[in-house]
Amino acid sequence: MSLVLRNGRLPGSDDLVDVRVDDGLITSIGYLAPASGHSPATKTVDLGERWITPGLWDNHVHFSQWSQTARRLDVSDATSARAAADMVAARLAAVPAAGKHDRLVGFGFRDALWPDAPSRTLLDAASGPVPVVLVSGDLHSCWLNSAALAVYGFAGHQTGLLREDDAFAVEHAIDNVPDADLDAWADEAARAAAARGVVGIVDLEMTWNLDVWRRRIDAGTDSLRVDFGLYTHHLDDAIAQGLTSGQVIDGTGGLLTVGPYKVITDGSLNTRTAYCFDAYPGLSGDHDRGMLTVPADELEALMWRAAAAGIRPAVHAIGDNANSLALDAFEAVGCTGSIEHAQLLTAADVARFARLGITASVQPEHALDDRDVADRYWAGRTERAFRLADLLAAGVQLALGSDAPVAPLDPWVAISAAVGRSRGERAAWHPDQAISRQAALAASARGRHGIGVGQTADLAICEIDPFVASVADLRRMPVAATLLGGRFTHSTL
Repeated sequence: MSLVLRNGRLPGSDDLVDVRVDDGLITSIGYLAPASGHSPATKTVDLGERWITPGLWDNHVHFSQWSQTARRLDVSDATSARAAADMVAARLAAVPAAGKHDRLVGFGFRDALWPDAPSRTLLDAASGPVPVVLVSGDLHSCWLNSAALAVYGFAGHQTGLLREDDAFAVEHAIDNVPDADLDAWADEAARAAAARGVVGIVDLEMTWNLDVWRRRIDAGTDSLRVDFGLYTHHLDDAIAQGLTSGQVIDGTGGLLTVGPYKVITDGSLNTRTAYCFDAYPGLSGDHDRGMLTVPADELEALMWRAAAAGIRPAVHAIGDNANSLALDAFEAVGCTGSIEHAQLLTAADVARFARLGITASVQPEHALDDRDVADRYWAGRTERAFRLADLLAAGVQLALGSDAPVAPLDPWVAISAAVGRSRGERAAWHPDQAISRQAALAASARGRHGIGVGQTADLAICEIDPFVASVADLRRMPVAATLLGGRFTHSTL
């Protein structure tokens, strides 16, 4: 089947072009004379002078968690621990038969600037016997009441606030819902992503994603391409099965590909566990500079093992010290890969990203979520935070993502944040680190901001020219259609 898209525009131009797609590939861009007669093998769609861009990728998501977020209590607006506890009490009171709650899960709290501290006793008073788990907006901590602490193996924990590996263990446990339910929610989330022009994701959920996504694709979820990530606890299985990064999984119609090996080496800014050279103001003790969760020698050994098997490392590093150690490991191993987040960087390490050919997989919306926390806990260093322009100027490849559910799975939100360094009416935060619309689009579309003959027809059809749209319009970009290999996965045309 052939497809002709008529009367489209390319970003930055008002000229009209036609695009022909044969067997999922773009075979022509330009004026196409109307065919004489009707060919049942060719479908023609009039784009109505809308703009054609490459289809978008979100290069860092936790898809199962994102699929569940809408079904969890939103505590993101809580300005104190007391306010979050009051939200829990209100939700439980809204359901007369509290016994119907086997647990209550909330998401989105950010406690770094709260005037009071999360405590087990405060949450107990709001919840009674119902197990309650509140997951932080950055996924690096969980706040549990006594009932939940007992359920998830932390009975007697003094504060109820779990961090890093303990928090990840709880998050994994609360994601354990019936496959049929989770797969249905994932299919819904995939369709919603396609409606925003998304054609692919890098899924870094902490599970054995090969089986999860093969099951979903077999059941008919076909709106997205998926590169699935691996973690240390699955690395031996992946190597034993001969999986290598970039390998397309047979029987999935080209939708499922082996992604990177992710290893988490430090924490997060909001949790004050990102590993830094300087101490956090007001903190003391062993973790006053954050937490290094994987020692340097262990990181290097893990990366050697993955790279030798053809699996590309993706190293989580947020603090400047964590980033420096991650780059040390890349240099020692001699492989390429990515650093996920790269939020705080020294000038020397920006240059090392470029010299070593390491991709900076960054989430621009985090800069807007974290700006106040950064101004407090990275005071005097924020000119080195979220250095997108500096990385780009050094020749580093950027890959934009959301870290959903930390930020919305919507590349237009990431593009807007990268271009404007602002949201709403606030002034831009370190506007010298803003990047161009072209660069932001390329970093969201596998390195290209335009379409070309010979490329796979993964496309987004936009109502506004992304090269001239305002920052606000980029954030809300109306998407008329999305195509995956020349097949419509979303259309309002």
